[in-house]
Amino acid sequence: MNGILRHKGWSWGFRSTVMLYFIVLIALPIIGVYTKSFSLGWSAFADSVSDPLAWKSILLTLKLSLIATAINILIGTMIAWVLNRYKFIGRTFLNSLVDLPFALPTAVGGLMILLLLGPNSWVGNFVAQLGLQIVFHEPAIVIAMVFVTFPFVIRAIQPLLEELDKSEEEAAYLLGASKFHVFRRVILPSILPGVLSGAMLAFSRALAEFGAVVLVAGNIPGKTLIASVYIFGEVESDNPQGAAAVSILLLSLSFLILWLINWVQMRRHAK
Repeated sequence: MNGILRHKGWSWGFRSTVMLYFIVLIALPIIGVYTKSFSLGWSAFADSVSDPLAWKSILLTLKLSLIATAINILIGTMIAWVLNRYKFIGRTFLNSLVDLPFALPTAVGGLMILLLLGPNSWVGNFVAQLGLQIVFHEPAIVIAMVFVTFPFVIRAIQPLLEELDKSEEEAAYLLGASKFHVFRRVILPSILPGVLSGAMLAFSRALAEFGAVVLVAGNIPGKTLIASVYIFGEVESDNPQGAAAVSILLLSLSFLILWLINWVQMRRHAK
């Protein structure tokens, strides 16, 4: 079997299939978006990206994505620690639930948030009595982003916790270090590459979220309209060039994030 796979014909076929997959499903769509964004010239591109509603949607997306990422870093690190260091009934089931956002359609996630926190739910009514609003406002968008990006930080940290040498922790405790100092000086440096990689993946994913957000945001221009929904609206308004212009801003930012992730991972493997 290994001899067959090493044959030049098979090797060439595998490489050609991979390259064809990359070109058709990744490279051509990206080239198409960049081409469409400049199809009417630089002036039309500049007008599209300088539109006040476009910039407000982009800045709102960046702000809420950063908030969602910060929440995921905090909660994801704690959950990864609990799943790795503690044994309790239901741990396996809880560990499997971490990947639920990957398997669940994002629109279903948005519907779950809407039913749980909407104005007709008991949670929504209780929050409204306190003078607060969740659904159709920024908090609902953050919750939706946290939901769809929930697994990234956890899954990035778990392998690093499993590889961590516990003898270093024990030595630090024997030397009189507190739990906080052990975490800050011993554990955190070891899991930091995973935290950063997971955070950047979560941030990149939050930038592009549409299905869960569109149901709970209200999509009010200038207030709760995020970039992905703005792009959808431009396409529906028969302005694909404007949609493509905003898309390449998010696409370029995603490329930068992926480059940073690869850089962090290369530094980790180099150590």
